[in-house]
Amino acid sequence: MKIGELAARTNVSARLLRYYEEQGLITPDRAGNGYRDYAEGQVDRVVQIRGLLDAGLPTKIIREIIPCLDNPCTIHIRDATPELVATLEHERDQIDQRIRCLTRNRDAITSYIKAVRGAGRGRDAGRGPDGAGRRRDGAASGLPSGHAVSGPRARRNGEPPTARG
Repeated sequence: MKIGELAARTNVSARLLRYYEEQGLITPDRAGNGYRDYAEGQVDRVVQIRGLLDAGLPTKIIREIIPCLDNPCTIHIRDATPELVATLEHERDQIDQRIRCLTRNRDAITSYIKAVRGAGRGRDAGRGPDGAGRRRDGAASGLPSGHAVSGPRARRNGEPPTARG
């Protein structure tokens, strides 16, 4: 298949496929006219490469382990050096660290969404029929509920609050 078809089937740009070729990650055949000709197996190979890159592995390491990968689900151990194993262990630990960070970020975003949704329900409950917020004494404040104009940080005579409040 030509580079455009491989790009479409893997959702990877032709430019990136050429880069993978430069890095020695994929090797297309060449047609008589010089066009790249990719075998069907290159689809799975590109998907593997994307997965490894997305996991944070650099192309240098991917180039070393790519011969051990025959299809997306199987790894065949060949001549892995102790240095490669140590590098892969380090990369795995880095991935674990990123997963922990992503999990914390996801949980923080989930908490924020819940808080915003909860605040939205509470805010609507304090509104009158005209949509204006009501003060505790029942008078319309003209501000959303929870945005009272009182206390030490309130604006006086249209001036912004001072640093001291």
